[in-house]
Amino acid sequence: MMRQVVERSILRLAGTHVVHGRWGPTPSAFGSGLSLAAARLAALACRGRGRFSRPAGARLRLSAALLAAVLAWAASARTSSAQSAEELLVSRAEIGHQGGQLVVNQRAEPKTLNPITAVDSVSREVIRCTIADLIHINRDTQRTEPALAKAWTVSSDGRRYVLTLRRGLRFSDGHPFDADDVLFSFRVYLDEKVRSPQRDLLIVGGQPIGVRKVDQYAVQFDLAEPYAAAERIFDSVAILPRHLLEQLYTEGRLAETWGLGTAAAQIAGLGPFRFKEYVPGDRIVLERNPYYWKGDRAGNRLPYLDRLAFQFVASEDAQAMRFQTGEADIASRLNAETFSVLAKAEQTRSYKLFDLGPGLDYSFLFFNLNDLDSKALPETSRKQSWFRQVSFRQAVSAAIDREAIVRLVYRGRATPLWGHVPPGNKLWINRSIAQPGRSLERARRLLQTAGFSWKPDGTLVDGRGNAVEFSIVTNAGNGERSQMATIIQDDLKQLGMSVHVVTLELRALLDRLTGTHDYEACVLGLGGGDADPNAELNVWLSSGGTHLWNPEQAQPATPWEAEIDTLMRRQLTTLSNSARKRLYDRVQELVAQNVPFIFLVSPNVLVGAHSGLGNFRPAVLDHHTLWDVEELFWREKRSSATP
Repeated sequence: MMRQVVERSILRLAGTHVVHGRWGPTPSAFGSGLSLAAARLAALACRGRGRFSRPAGARLRLSAALLAAVLAWAASARTSSAQSAEELLVSRAEIGHQGGQLVVNQRAEPKTLNPITAVDSVSREVIRCTIADLIHINRDTQRTEPALAKAWTVSSDGRRYVLTLRRGLRFSDGHPFDADDVLFSFRVYLDEKVRSPQRDLLIVGGQPIGVRKVDQYAVQFDLAEPYAAAERIFDSVAILPRHLLEQLYTEGRLAETWGLGTAAAQIAGLGPFRFKEYVPGDRIVLERNPYYWKGDRAGNRLPYLDRLAFQFVASEDAQAMRFQTGEADIASRLNAETFSVLAKAEQTRSYKLFDLGPGLDYSFLFFNLNDLDSKALPETSRKQSWFRQVSFRQAVSAAIDREAIVRLVYRGRATPLWGHVPPGNKLWINRSIAQPGRSLERARRLLQTAGFSWKPDGTLVDGRGNAVEFSIVTNAGNGERSQMATIIQDDLKQLGMSVHVVTLELRALLDRLTGTHDYEACVLGLGGGDADPNAELNVWLSSGGTHLWNPEQAQPATPWEAEIDTLMRRQLTTLSNSARKRLYDRVQELVAQNVPFIFLVSPNVLVGAHSGLGNFRPAVLDHHTLWDVEELFWREKRSSATP
């Protein structure tokens, strides 16, 4: 009897059952790696079968030993079974090696680690490595592909999407992920009080996208109208950990959370890395997420790298030196001068450079058109009488020598711009937008039409006799923008304008642009993570948070902004690509005519990487170098010491 009990215990633990006298694996045993043959041998040994027999005590000792061994096997089987329950996405990239760290230069310190409120590119660059979305845009192919959602269906009218989630996934703190996290995330992003920049993307036909839980691993999204390129909107929506953020959201403290001083244990995401430490003025370090939901074809869990360090290096010269000496492993968004210097030594150094040609980034000058408190900012408020005149902005545009900017700042590695869709976006650019050359004569005519005149000494004055004088702010550490501002300063001097260039640390600059509005003009840049027009809804809708010249308007301030709002919302729900193109062409015409941004250039995408870095595939879409960071690996073993 005891022999039968032990035998049956072994068979149960081995994942095997007996049905009507036949052997068969239990469903949970598949993929466990436990040998059915070994289980049979154990059972036979318990029965005492074979040529030699043992005394009863010896047989019991053998049975106990085998039972202990199978218990150990069973524990291993349970672990393997749990792992096999994870529906991992398998990478098609080259199979790499585990270990090491990657050091990346960053021009400034992030402002936040909060994906809900982050708007600056520096913060988003770090955050992007710690988060994941439901459907992802592959930056290389520019096509959508499964991510946290392994599959989806679309209704025949294009208004209902049902996304099936991967099972068995966990956040970087080990907490399970399911449909409740998706529902919570969209509730947060759609909440007007949260003021998330993603909200504009989630309004279709004037109505928020409806989100409903189908079951633990399926979510339904209902749209008021058909949505063009609807799959692509999920790329920008990071899924949040409900277990960490729901209480903060309920208390109205979500916008303040996940600052740079937050303890690592209080932050979790679904990206390949998780936050480890922040050293003010020096670096942010991310560490490998042990629960990440991607693997390679050999069965290894990604990412390959142990750590990802963002080193704060404000000076572009210092960044170049660190890359050249191997202290930094990737150089992203290189300026043309640095690229040329590095190219001279490329053959003798352990790095490779890449000029990918025109991208989606564009630089521009804009004036402060916010509704200001004249008592708080009297001088800026007074000068807005100039800035609000389209003729004044057109005159400034006509006076700027874009070709000189391309030649002097970018050494030919850029393209002059007169509209917001750069030449790298071949599908959506409106090629009928006029591209007039520089003309001081035309600029003077426009200024005269607007009531400006010149003193005998050449000083430009307005109708009240006030000299035209203003400052242009830009971010310190970005040499190209500082150089562009200086060229503009010189160009406008030839019109009799007195222009001052002021550089500010990036966080201080963003505070002025989006908070206090204490600025007069600014040189800045924007870049698209996607070529589709919907990626810039937040810029061109008057209610958008990055509608920089006058953000978050309750109602459009001008008729042309109202028309752009209408066009952008119409193209959003138009399923015909040719019809969408016509609508977006009209948006480009209105922007070019009214010049809320005075477009300058679109720089080439210039990057570099250590030659020993595997799977490095730079892309035109942002982020150019870290979009596949989970697949990057070192071909040779390198030190993994924290910088």
